[in-house]
Amino acid sequence: MTDALSKLLQDRDWLLADGATGTNLFNMGLMSGDAPELWNVDEPEKIRALYRGAVEAGSDIFLTNSFGGNASRLKLHDAQDRVAELNRIAAELGREVADAAGRPVIVAGSVGPTGDIMEPVGTLSHAEAVEMFHEQAEGLKAGGADVLWVETISAPEEFRAAAEAFALAGMPWCGTMSFDTAGRTMMGVTASDMVQLAQGLPHPPLAFGANCGTGASDLLRTTLSFAAQGPDLPLIAKGNAGIPKYVDGHIHYDGTPELMGDYAVMARDAGARIIGGCCGTMPDHLRAMRTALETRPKGPRPTLEQIVESIGGFSSDTDGSGENAVAAPTRNRRRRRG
Repeated sequence: MTDALSKLLQDRDWLLADGATGTNLFNMGLMSGDAPELWNVDEPEKIRALYRGAVEAGSDIFLTNSFGGNASRLKLHDAQDRVAELNRIAAELGREVADAAGRPVIVAGSVGPTGDIMEPVGTLSHAEAVEMFHEQAEGLKAGGADVLWVETISAPEEFRAAAEAFALAGMPWCGTMSFDTAGRTMMGVTASDMVQLAQGLPHPPLAFGANCGTGASDLLRTTLSFAAQGPDLPLIAKGNAGIPKYVDGHIHYDGTPELMGDYAVMARDAGARIIGGCCGTMPDHLRAMRTALETRPKGPRPTLEQIVESIGGFSSDTDGSGENAVAAPTRNRRRRRG
């Protein structure tokens, strides 16, 4: 293992990833419906500030502002011809920040779903998906990304297409799916399905896991389900900072820094090697997570009851497999508020 992320994984028991992109950019003035990727050109200092916020809070890895940077998503903003430019600049800005950090920091090129449904259910062919992901991958590679990072994927076909595209680009990669439908992805993938998928790819990821979903408790349960399969690859846990609430015209996530510190330690103890936050996770949350990971000794894998007691109830009765029934209350119980 010679790439930068693999070296860090060799040297460290855990790595702290970053937090939210969208939540932070909305706080900087991004409007709903705007393409965040256009800010790489139009508001570069704000993108640098996004990256620096994660690094200064202790993140070892941060994702670039390129989640929707594929041709299908950018077409909604008449920017489908700017894929290479917008992804390259997203990574170049990240490279500047990482190289100035004074310690090893990984620039991960964020790659989100195409937004289209793949064949046979939808109209997007495998070849078209590979082409879109490959175009984005080459832009991120040209900008200096250390690793590619496909996230919030629901369909196994799209995950396979991304893996093939990243092989064409000659880049190491990580991948996460979003288990937001009663413990499954929107397209029905379970945690055990994903373990088999990730480890069976011709160009497997350096690490895999879950991001986003419905809340930190559910993501921890999914992480336990990954670990129960005994995977050979390192696990990623990147959960939301609590549950989204609509308050005064804005989405607010109710997870406190204290709660996210508890979540980070539980994610590590559940088997994750790369731990971060997703929607709602701000630098204050990341600081608390870093402190908790550095100061609390590793413990046994948490039970479902311990997760509920510390983080809050689950949104469904099982993890999606039908085998991990909750012996603890679901989310109608009182939980810690932010």
